[in-house]
Amino acid sequence: MAAAGGARGRTSFQRRAGTGARPAALPGTRPALRHGQLLLSSGLPSLDCVLGGGIAVGTLLLIEEDKYGLYSNLLFKYFLAEGIVCGHDLFVASAKEHPDNILKELPAPLLDDTCGKELGDEAATVKSEDFQDSMKIAWRYQNLPKMEASPTPYTKFGHYYDISKKMSPELIQSIKWHSFYLHEEPSSLPKMKTCNMNGAYVRLLQSLQRIISQGGFDGSDPQKKQKNVLRIGIQGLGSPLWGDDICCSDTPEDVHSLTKFLYVLRGLLRKSLSACIITVPAHLIQFAIEKTKTYPMNINYLFHHIGCVFCFRVLQNKAIMERVTNLSDMVVGLESFIGSERETNPLYKDYHGLVHVHQIPRLNSLICDVSDTKDLAFRLKRKLFTIERLHLPPDLSDTVSRASKQDLAGSAKLLSSGCGAMAIGKKHLDF
Repeated sequence: MAAAGGARGRTSFQRRAGTGARPAALPGTRPALRHGQLLLSSGLPSLDCVLGGGIAVGTLLLIEEDKYGLYSNLLFKYFLAEGIVCGHDLFVASAKEHPDNILKELPAPLLDDTCGKELGDEAATVKSEDFQDSMKIAWRYQNLPKMEASPTPYTKFGHYYDISKKMSPELIQSIKWHSFYLHEEPSSLPKMKTCNMNGAYVRLLQSLQRIISQGGFDGSDPQKKQKNVLRIGIQGLGSPLWGDDICCSDTPEDVHSLTKFLYVLRGLLRKSLSACIITVPAHLIQFAIEKTKTYPMNINYLFHHIGCVFCFRVLQNKAIMERVTNLSDMVVGLESFIGSERETNPLYKDYHGLVHVHQIPRLNSLICDVSDTKDLAFRLKRKLFTIERLHLPPDLSDTVSRASKQDLAGSAKLLSSGCGAMAIGKKHLDF
């Protein structure tokens, strides 16, 4: 009876025994703490911090190129170099530079001890500069808390790279990579031509789909036990070199080719273990939009005095860029100081350009990981490229014009007088 009672009181719940070893994590990835999505490093830890921890697998990062394409090309190479160090497969597509030459120009990774030494040297340089500035700043500002320059927390995720050295060919050959050079691809008309898409974009999509299927990145090969991540890099998409005339013609032949390409590409990324970075010459597409800034009139004035064709192109290019942004998961723009007034402005002497974060993805959540600061800048140091918080130095000039002093005194007097000045007929304050 006791045995029966013991058996009667026993619960039916039983812990399922492990059927095997826990699957190994993919190299160079980590799960996000907020939404649990698998993250990759962009190759630049400060950019990972701005994007909410990294680039999620299955997403698209779009980089709006700077005017001369110098700094956006660095971000492109950082992304590819990180893939080689982590052992990921690469797919490099370009219509300007051969993918072989792009891989040869990748920066060399910094080892842990070398990285600590380089970062220590950079920190010592910044500290010495801060000490020199502290000799100039007034005593009442010295006790204020200092702003942390870099938005990057201390993390082991991602690697640092030395842009003054090139990656060794042995390290590049240790991984599997695929190339797509437009001028070497056959120009036969593909089957997808019925969708009114640019032929170069169709060939790129077909090549990319073939690599994803043959490599098993879409899960179509269940027998393949060793899984890996495919990093996709597309350079200069939307430029005339790809046969896209949206930035050089008033009446483009395929005005929706770029947006259709991004729509199909996003579908391929969502169902595969891959992540993509694309650089787009947005300054060429927005050329007509920038020209309207010289006219302080509305669109009706432009329509009647300049021409309907120009106005149509303004609205068309603006709509194209809005669709490109909506079809991308992350959009980051780089604004270089080269050739602008800020290049010689002493307030921006420590920086080489601004960083504009236009869009951050909402993954498994209603909100996105918003950075604690909106003002970001980048600068190219001796061996490193960093993204930092933009904080302008205080005005240390001792020479202030007498006219400006009188204007400030007059403004203060008017503000202190309040609304009483209106009662005696003066019109200093206009509500």
